[in-house]
Amino acid sequence: MSPPLNLVILGSTGSVGTSTLEVVARHPGRFQVVGLTAQQRVDVLFEQCRRFRPRVAVLPTEPRAAELRRLLAAEGLVTEVRVGPEALCELAAAGEVDAVMAAIVGAAGLRPCMAAARAGKRLLLANKEALVVGGGLFMQAVAAGGATLLPIDSEHSAIFQCLPEDRSAWARRIDHIVLTASGGPFRQRDPATLHEVTPAMAVAHPNWVMGQKISVDSATMMNKALEVIEARWLFDLAPERIKVVIHPQSIIHSMVVCRDGSVLAQLGTPDMKVPIAYGLSFPERIESGAPRLDFEQLQSLSFEPPDPRRFPGLQLAWDALRAPAGTTAVLNAANEEAVAAFLAGTIGFGAIHSVNARTLDRLPPRLGPSHTLDDLLELDGRAREVARLAMRELAA
Repeated sequence: MSPPLNLVILGSTGSVGTSTLEVVARHPGRFQVVGLTAQQRVDVLFEQCRRFRPRVAVLPTEPRAAELRRLLAAEGLVTEVRVGPEALCELAAAGEVDAVMAAIVGAAGLRPCMAAARAGKRLLLANKEALVVGGGLFMQAVAAGGATLLPIDSEHSAIFQCLPEDRSAWARRIDHIVLTASGGPFRQRDPATLHEVTPAMAVAHPNWVMGQKISVDSATMMNKALEVIEARWLFDLAPERIKVVIHPQSIIHSMVVCRDGSVLAQLGTPDMKVPIAYGLSFPERIESGAPRLDFEQLQSLSFEPPDPRRFPGLQLAWDALRAPAGTTAVLNAANEEAVAAFLAGTIGFGAIHSVNARTLDRLPPRLGPSHTLDDLLELDGRAREVARLAMRELAA
């Protein structure tokens, strides 16, 4: 029997992290959880430590770390608790670690993803920002470190599963790819009423169970815009070879249109445990715990183009990809700030796109050809300042 795969989960208390642990729990002896990290849900992280007994847990602040240490000590558990962003990077690159599930939401996940890539890990990428912000720089780190990059987003995993394992064959096979989108909760809503949307309405996704930020991104279809950017780097495709179609049933997760006209698609129930299980076991397949697709009960599969009146932010993906390097990082930072403000109730739903568009207009990047990670993160910080100014102007 092979030794267990030593696994770190960055962002273990979020929806992808908890689903990963559900899959792991179904396969005793196949995986060893050696590290877990969280942003703020100390109680959930403690329960995970109690069940999976990781060697290390990481939290962002000392007060939260102290709380976890107290809970662990009361149970006689010996998990070492570390603090801060450097601890995240050290854990992701640790010699004993075989695989890293990168499920931290936002640009905060970029540095540990880069660390895992440079260290040559099997990197299960659920963090969009590593590619949206890091782009070519991140892919260079993957190549230099000899890492195995496995997409976990359902759409990108679907594309990956439709392609041969030999990546050198991809360019010869692909004419273009089609990313599917559910259309979210407002697919049929009158665009003139979108200003009435509340955070509770925006996070009520009809098909998927996700965190608040990605649920809002699904409602605006900015999640699909970010996925277009990801796909450009994951599959080395020109922007015009990436298309998006709305598929309300979320059964076909994406498609590859081959040069001969054949279309390859991956189907399944809308459950993140499927791409997670594939990433954990690649190139094998293991039981995921997701319900099976029942074709006898499947009534129809429908498709429609995205309506630019409802989803004006989608086009920003192609605009940003054709703009100077760093523009996608600006878009991501603006969107993170706008979504956080919307969830906090300080801007309206329709203002999210306005903030993103204004920030792109006002901050054209001027990165040199040999820009660094620090350059990108500095640009990220400036974009957030510009986005906050745009929000104050809209509120005036």
